[in-house]
Amino acid sequence: QFSRISVDGPPDSSGNTTKLEYRVWNPFRSKIAAAVLGGVDNIWIKPGSKVLYLGAAAGTSVSHVSDIVGPTGCVYAVEFSHRPGRDLINMAKARTNVIPIIEDARHPLKYRMLVGMVDCVFADVAQPDQARIVALNSHYFLKNGGHSVISVKASCIDSTAAPEAVFRREVSKLQAENFKPLEQLTLEPYERDHAVVISAYRVQKKKQ
Repeated sequence: QFSRISVDGPPDSSGNTTKLEYRVWNPFRSKIAAAVLGGVDNIWIKPGSKVLYLGAAAGTSVSHVSDIVGPTGCVYAVEFSHRPGRDLINMAKARTNVIPIIEDARHPLKYRMLVGMVDCVFADVAQPDQARIVALNSHYFLKNGGHSVISVKASCIDSTAAPEAVFRREVSKLQAENFKPLEQLTLEPYERDHAVVISAYRVQKKKQ
């Protein structure tokens, strides 16, 4: 299912090397990989992180996030569509740190009993009201000072406006919901008219 490459690992004390195997993370199939290769400073997903992933689809990117957060982390993967949801559930059987949730991300109260507080919300839901969906889920599950990473597909939000104008409007919607934008990056050449917007949530003001 996944392409793999193997390389020689470092030699041990007797000079023998063992092969190390890595999975290939395809930036044409994963917005997070495209953002990393595009030079984003920080995706706020690291070993031990708790991540709420909205728009998990069949779970390809979720499986990579699962690798990053490792056994002490957790990925709550929300997908509304039942066909990719089946693949997501099957993928999660082999990965104990993935909790698949087949629900509509517009109704977070339906899965509030399954999801704990998270460090990061990642969203790739390609819906016109994506900013509202992210804000709603963050209100319930994202810790103060946590981060959101959102993939914005301009044509899904407004196919008549220039992508730059759409991205600007989405950023201002997030600002109105207590997000402080940190980075914005277009995903060329991997995706057309997509941007990733990374924000901090409810950042505490430093006391003077």
